[in-house]
Amino acid sequence: MKYVLISPARNESTFLEGTIKSVVAQTRLPERWVIVDDGSTDRTGEIADSYAARYPWIEVVHRRNVERSFAGKVHAFNAGWERVKGMTFDVIVNLDADLTFDPDYFDFLMRQFEQDPTLGVAGTPFLENGYDSARDSFEGENHVAGGAQMFRYDCFQQIGGYVPNRAGGIDWVAVTTARMRGWRTRSFQEKRFNHHRVLGTGQHKNILTSLFSYGEKDYYLGGSPIWQIFRIPYRMTKRPIIIGGIALFAGYCWAGVRRIPRAVSPELMRFHRREQMKKLRLLIRSMLRMKVDNFSLATQPGEKAK
Repeated sequence: MKYVLISPARNESTFLEGTIKSVVAQTRLPERWVIVDDGSTDRTGEIADSYAARYPWIEVVHRRNVERSFAGKVHAFNAGWERVKGMTFDVIVNLDADLTFDPDYFDFLMRQFEQDPTLGVAGTPFLENGYDSARDSFEGENHVAGGAQMFRYDCFQQIGGYVPNRAGGIDWVAVTTARMRGWRTRSFQEKRFNHHRVLGTGQHKNILTSLFSYGEKDYYLGGSPIWQIFRIPYRMTKRPIIIGGIALFAGYCWAGVRRIPRAVSPELMRFHRREQMKKLRLLIRSMLRMKVDNFSLATQPGEKAK
């Protein structure tokens, strides 16, 4: 199976070269890698051009006078899509320009597609400044992080690609829609990619404003308030302790008070909430089972429960 990469990149001169070095070192190289310089004002375009001159399978598209927004990222991706859609390939990858990963990263994931024809979207958890998304996130293995999302071509066509949305959540919408359409989505725990820009701060000044924005996004992507009630205490245990959860909760409530229009269809919202409730039941059962096991250990013959 063959794959292509598309990387929207705006002002990524600090990290882009590390990403390029990771890609050119892959044991299974892409058929084409389109780096879209999305109106950068730093050396992003210059760095990309220098590597395109050395590697014929790297192509650079320069976009100028573009607005920075989540919808803008989709437009940048689509500019790259126009350059590859006439090629023959099996998997299309949306790759952020601030990542690094092992030399066998894409070979490992391509083998998952080769082994499972029902796999529509694949990726891995990520590491970021001590944060491990597999360990520290409230999401499960069905969620594929937006930094490196790999779509089977047929799946990507069926979901209509990425949908422009100024409010964000474009990667989440794509993966969830794929599951709703019957495709399997999976974040494989055997690998990680390293994310070098603090998640969600590209358009925000600090982590708290970022978390507030994530709370808003939880609302307008149709997240259940019951799920949010359980998510907030969990987030309070992560850095920044307590206040991070408060910022997330405030964002969700503020979006609800303002009645921000939902960015998803009623069908997708219903599917999303059913998934959340199913996951919540599994989490509660797991916690109860753990308590029962701990109680059993504490009440061995000849001992009293404490």
